[in-house]
Amino acid sequence: MDANAIQKFYEVCKVSLSEKGPLSSESLDNVRAVLDMITPADVGLECEAEAVRVWRSPRALSRKRVFHSSPAIRYRHIYECKSFSIGIFCIPASSIIPLHNHPGMTVLSKILYGTAHVKSYDWIDTAESLNLSKVRPAKVVRDGEMSAPCGAMVLHPGEGGGNIHALKAITPCAILDILTPPYSSENGRHCSYFRRCPRSDPSGVLLNRTKGSEFVWLEEYQPHDNFIIRRDLYAGPALKL
Repeated sequence: MDANAIQKFYEVCKVSLSEKGPLSSESLDNVRAVLDMITPADVGLECEAEAVRVWRSPRALSRKRVFHSSPAIRYRHIYECKSFSIGIFCIPASSIIPLHNHPGMTVLSKILYGTAHVKSYDWIDTAESLNLSKVRPAKVVRDGEMSAPCGAMVLHPGEGGGNIHALKAITPCAILDILTPPYSSENGRHCSYFRRCPRSDPSGVLLNRTKGSEFVWLEEYQPHDNFIIRRDLYAGPALKL
């Protein structure tokens, strides 16, 4: 464990990120490079990471002693300011974070332990004549599994960044998330959830615009009551602010 790892990460975020997001592409690369170095032990998750390593083993550690018995997803808050937020999502096996957006935000996500399936989309620009109302078309940008250890995933607010995504935990997993700037209702950055809905493309206009890529129709909705994210205690080294 590097007791200074999360401190170093906070400091590079502080000089690289602003209320409008990364100061430059180089600044974003600097944040990502430091993020890629962080391990579960650096943020107090070494026991959970070890349990996942033997998850499918006959000699697996008692899951009840290591993981919460509740199916709720847990969020360990580390830090937030007007420029960025840092926190960890601990997701039980088979649990899902539904499709959601990050309006005007850059997101860096690193899987600290476990495996998750990630599916992300970008909105497809459409002519007003399509009369979409509350339903909008989106194209698939990413659709596959990510397993620790691996590099961080970056979602960009612009085209091609996959700024709308959903995650399903294949095994218990933990994801270190950095949002820049963070969600802020007063600044128009609030989290909305989406689901697929059936709709056709009789003119073929969207198929042409996506150049053959898979696309879907998405509509905003409110997740079911059983989707719960609970605050949890961050057990890693405290930041020196």
